[in-house]
Amino acid sequence: MILSEIWVYPVKSLGGIRLSKALTEERGLQYDRRWMIIDEENVFITQRAYPKMALIDVALLEEGLKIFLRADPHDFVLVPYKPVTALPVTVKVWDDTTEAVTVSDDADAWLSRQLGLDLRLVVMPDSTERKADPRYAQHDENVSFADGFPYLVISQASLDDLNGRLAQPIEMRRFRPNFVISGTEPFAEDQWKQITIGNLRFEVVKPCARCVLTTIDPKTSEKGAEPLKTLATYRRNGNKILFGQNVTVQDFGELKVGDRVTVLE
Repeated sequence: MILSEIWVYPVKSLGGIRLSKALTEERGLQYDRRWMIIDEENVFITQRAYPKMALIDVALLEEGLKIFLRADPHDFVLVPYKPVTALPVTVKVWDDTTEAVTVSDDADAWLSRQLGLDLRLVVMPDSTERKADPRYAQHDENVSFADGFPYLVISQASLDDLNGRLAQPIEMRRFRPNFVISGTEPFAEDQWKQITIGNLRFEVVKPCARCVLTTIDPKTSEKGAEPLKTLATYRRNGNKILFGQNVTVQDFGELKVGDRVTVLE
């Protein structure tokens, strides 16, 4: 089994970036979901309500994030890694209320123009503590602005199995994983409790319940019935549809595509 893909999503619910290597940190891969867009009520927004966010991509540059329209890369805003405005703001992510800081007036204006709302971009400072669900994360782990846990892993075989049941195959990026692992049986990840990727240990803590975001085509931002309609026929558990596993990290260091994956438990 090998690590075949690494993904980060620097701004929650905007486009992802496929990397060849990445650094692990307690709250997720370096840069992963450290930034988030909030509305006038300081509540996070996502593609669930604003599908056009799927058409906005992000690049990691030396001087900061480049946030741009996929259809017109010349229409962009540059976001310095060090916040310019740096105003403290209390934000809401699902049921969590946590501390963030504003980033720049330029970013706010650009995002507001693209999405037709009064928006602000915020970043999570290192001092912020947002705890993963202690029923599953056993070591008091912090998490970024991700929905609930620092990492998400999916096997390539699980997607291949799903695509074999769909009229039109879909891409892995619909599920927004951090790690894609190849060389397994479909849904082998359901049985894992502890794995190593390279020489770094991870705990597999909880299945990932999927939402309507997976039904948004990242190329067009159009919503459909799939893949939830098909997944519901064989991946339903109670009122949840499961695909992928939430994971926490035990060791910090560098991972790279091609690293060997070993199941410890």
